[in-house]
Amino acid sequence: MCRLLAYLGAPVTLEDILYKPEHSLIVQSYQPREMTSGVVNADGFGVGWYHSQKSTDPFTYRNTVPIWNDLNLPQISRYVESKCVLAYVRSATPGQALDFANCQPFNYQQQLFIHNGYIDNFRKKLHRKIRSILTPDFYEQINGSTDSEHIFALLLSQSQINKHRPPEDALRDTLLTLLEMAKSHQVKVSANIVFSDGNRLIASRFSTNAPPPSLYWLKNHQNFPKSVIIASEPLFTGNWTACPENSIISVGEDCDIQIKPI
Repeated sequence: MCRLLAYLGAPVTLEDILYKPEHSLIVQSYQPREMTSGVVNADGFGVGWYHSQKSTDPFTYRNTVPIWNDLNLPQISRYVESKCVLAYVRSATPGQALDFANCQPFNYQQQLFIHNGYIDNFRKKLHRKIRSILTPDFYEQINGSTDSEHIFALLLSQSQINKHRPPEDALRDTLLTLLEMAKSHQVKVSANIVFSDGNRLIASRFSTNAPPPSLYWLKNHQNFPKSVIIASEPLFTGNWTACPENSIISVGEDCDIQIKPI
């Protein structure tokens, strides 16, 4: 069921956050500890990051091979430094194509988005329903076939409709919309989400049928001071806190954390 990672804080190299932890995202790709479905995350990966000094759209590096087989990422990771990183290893839902259009993170302008979870029987049950309520701008932005990208388009649509509301409210509206659809079509939805504009992290741990996938946060570890890490599984020994079920977690520019129920 995929594994994800998000970092916000003092600039770090990708190598420090992706490779050096003892239970890094690389290790979680082939030896996860808390996945409730699937065995490995070998169906591609992606990393997104923001320039540590310039205000510019985020960069993404994605591939359809297992992350442990990519020969370029270790070299890139030694030289790229960022204050905000989102990364993801994929365990594809059966029937979903393994192509670049389906690799996360998805991005739109300043926004990066990753999703761990699923919509049960998505193509038959909620595909058309979700697309029917998207704003035209984001309907046309969809390039792939995953439920994850459609959830991102729904989130962007909610943000566009209510431009003056905080992003936490847009995420809450998105999840409540999915909850209503899931009830009416009798399907299961789980949505551990993290999205960012480079200055904040907004995350959710959510499922219509408990328990949702695992999700943790850690603040100001000695190896990562002045930072917050959100991850599907703890990366190393530390005072990790499990995110409450059916909650939204927001991390501000000063790394303050607020958690609210959905």
